[in-house]
Amino acid sequence: MVYAYMRQVPDFPNLTTQQSDILSFTLKKELKIDKEVVEYATKNLLLDEREEFEDFLQTMQDGYTIIVSSLYILSDRVEELIKVINCMLSHNVNLWIVDKNMRMNQDTNMVDIFPLLNALRKEEKEKTNHIGRPKGSKSSSKFDIYQREIISHLSEGMSVSAIARELDVSRSSLKDYIESRGIKELIEGSWIEMDQSKSARSMENIVLICPFEEARKAKEQKVS
Repeated sequence: MVYAYMRQVPDFPNLTTQQSDILSFTLKKELKIDKEVVEYATKNLLLDEREEFEDFLQTMQDGYTIIVSSLYILSDRVEELIKVINCMLSHNVNLWIVDKNMRMNQDTNMVDIFPLLNALRKEEKEKTNHIGRPKGSKSSSKFDIYQREIISHLSEGMSVSAIARELDVSRSSLKDYIESRGIKELIEGSWIEMDQSKSARSMENIVLICPFEEARKAKEQKVS
């Protein structure tokens, strides 16, 4: 099943532009769109308020494909995107990002994902410069130049202490950087359960869990 996903909210590209970009892309890639999904809102809602979008994500099945004109169409908030990406990976969804000509799935190297998130983080900061840095936004860091190495080392199972020694930096500062950028969450976050063998690091030993499903289960347990 191939979905073209579009979102109409203020300050986003209009639906015609999104649709045109997606259609041109699918023609080049010889992809056939089975269904168009459009999310409408009068304002840019927080992810927790977008119940229909969460429901849509939970209908995804192994091998489904979602096509978006740009990654920020899913969300223009980095922390939310991390959750969305993990939810898609948990369902083994293929995500095509048109303006980057990139397919994201369980085989995608995390090192390739973070530059996209960093670019979005910078745009987020630029938009709010006139009112100061908002709560939750991240300024540039001296560790940014090491980001690819940090992601690679964490993916290989290295501890923060070992990485700090490798880079000759403060462990506490590196730990703060990793947490503030959501790096560990994307690689092995709280919605990813590891196999009982702590030494196992391959994707075969990782069970991805959609964070929205976990939240819903928690709510249902409280009600019952």
